Amino acid sequence: MNKAELIEAIAKESKLSKADAKRALDAFVNQTSSALRKGDRIALVGFGSFSVNKRAARKGRNPQTGKEIKIAAKKVVRFKAGAELAGKVNK
Repeated sequence: MNKAELIEAIAKESKLSKADAKRALDAFVNQTSSALRKGDRIALVGFGSFSVNKRAARKGRNPQTGKEIKIAAKKVVRFKAGAELAGKVNK
C-alpha cells in the first residue's frame, strides 16, 4: 500500500474527504518525525511504539572488493509492534 492508497482507505473508513485524510496523515508523519528527532518515544497503545536507537560505528566489508571499510555511527528509527497489531497480523 502506498501513501495515496492509505489516504484513500483512511478517507473511506473515517468518512473524511481525501484532502482531510491527507492533512491528517501528513500531520501524523510530521509530528512523529519531529518527536523522534528530539529523541522522544511515541507509543500508540494496541498498535506499537516508535523510538530512536543509536547504532555505534563499526567496521564492514565492501562485498565487491572485500576491502574493509568504516561504517559511521548513526541514529535509526525502531518500530516495535504492539500485541494487538501482532495478533491481527498472525491470524
